[in-house]
Amino acid sequence: MRVLLASRGSRGDIEPLAGLAARLVAEDVEVVVAAPPDREFTELLDRAGARHLPVDAPIRAMVQSIAKGTGPSMQQHIGEIVASHGPAFTAVAESGCDAVVATGLFPVVATAQAVAERYGIPFASAALQPTTLPSHTRRPFPMPGWPLPEGLGNRELWEWDKRKTQGVFGGPVNAFRESIGLPSTEDVRTRTLTGHRWLATDPVLSPWEPTDLIEVVQTGAWILPDDRPLPADLEAFLDAGEPPVYFGFGSIPVRGAEDAARAVVESVRAHGRRAVLARGWAGLAPVDEGADCFAVGEVNQQALFARVAAVVHHGGAGTTHAATRSGAPQVIVPQIVDQPYWGGRVAALGVGALHEGPVPTAETLTAALAIALAPETRRRAAEVGPAIRADGADTAAGLVLGMAASP
Repeated sequence: MRVLLASRGSRGDIEPLAGLAARLVAEDVEVVVAAPPDREFTELLDRAGARHLPVDAPIRAMVQSIAKGTGPSMQQHIGEIVASHGPAFTAVAESGCDAVVATGLFPVVATAQAVAERYGIPFASAALQPTTLPSHTRRPFPMPGWPLPEGLGNRELWEWDKRKTQGVFGGPVNAFRESIGLPSTEDVRTRTLTGHRWLATDPVLSPWEPTDLIEVVQTGAWILPDDRPLPADLEAFLDAGEPPVYFGFGSIPVRGAEDAARAVVESVRAHGRRAVLARGWAGLAPVDEGADCFAVGEVNQQALFARVAAVVHHGGAGTTHAATRSGAPQVIVPQIVDQPYWGGRVAALGVGALHEGPVPTAETLTAALAIALAPETRRRAAEVGPAIRADGADTAAGLVLGMAASP
């Protein structure tokens, strides 16, 4: 059995696919993961036992160019994605494929769905966060340059979103569909989501309320187990004093990273704590030679988060799940897209604080850390942690196997 998993995005988009891939590989499934050609993704998918199919340009360089305002326009980017992913998906389909699962950027999912439709391959689209799923309880997410009209209810806004999606993505997606012998569609959003979608989030951390707008199966988060030891020098730092506070912004290239690092260090010292700074794509680094700060690169977050006093991060879905599972309280400093949602969930559960705005200062971080480090927050985080499921990838793997086995 051969399965194609596909996404284009940063670490938070690819690691869940690695988690699902590892479970499928354990069932003797050959797994091909179409993802950006960044070396870190090759290494990640090697750990999962999957084959990395590099597609398009490295995502890290593109994300950094977009952050600087030098990236491609939206329409140019959409065209490039369809042009690169269409042939890659087609090659896999023609060489034999029993199921396709796609997540991440909409044109990637739409292109994967079209190829699966063309070759009669079972297909599922998946969301790693709920804010893009039609729901009568939530407004659509306002994309940059795509403001929501005023005075409309949730249902009306999702209808507007359907039309806008068609206007933005319909042209290039339909051109691709026609190029492989499929008819065009007047509703590319519904065609892509298929009216049925998987939601790879934990039901405690991210409860989904059923809606008549779309059928959703919530699998739980797709987590890649990590048994890598922590580096010896990090172990020594952890053992040398009280649990530190972890700071990291993952694959978000934060503007003013040096100022952010200074705010981090000052806020930690204001609470008499030490700090572990994850360099990440923001390039965080200690601002002086103080022995109370330690910088790390790629590291086993599952092991590290279990040994820190709090986790301060950007609010990506994967980091939020990892921190919540560890039982460590959190501070979320949201930057983009779904990150304010995760910050709101952490605050609502009482397991941490939502920082107001994307730019941290020593004063704002000190105040947010006071909430996270409070005894009641620590108790609540320790209570919620064990309730977060670790079997989401098992559930999704079962669904994939069922798809592939269906006539």
